[in-house]
Amino acid sequence: MHENTTIWRFILSALAVWRLTHLLAEEDGPWDLIVRLRTKLGAGILGRLMDCFFCLSLWLSLPIAIWLSNGWIGLLLHWQALSGAACLLEKITGRREPAFSPIPTFEGDLPCAVVKNETQ
Repeated sequence: MHENTTIWRFILSALAVWRLTHLLAEEDGPWDLIVRLRTKLGAGILGRLMDCFFCLSLWLSLPIAIWLSNGWIGLLLHWQALSGAACLLEKITGRREPAFSPIPTFEGDLPCAVVKNETQ
């Protein structure tokens, strides 16, 4: 029974890390509070931290990892696992960008693409 509780606690914690990180890095927040905070922080280290989902998830997962873990090894594992789970969730739920940028066409031209060998 204890193992089942631990798994659920980790899953809920990972979802919480993802949600908070997504709110702070990607959203404006209620009444634009988060976007105002980001603007006040500017281009300094804290402002840049709020622009990077992956960096922010690392720091937001630390206090939750401290709460979840026992001992240093558990802390390091939980810290990385919670951040990693949040990053995976972000990759899964994030907007998909096209693999290739659209090729501009001109009136009367047919769209075509040229494959370029990047190794040469």
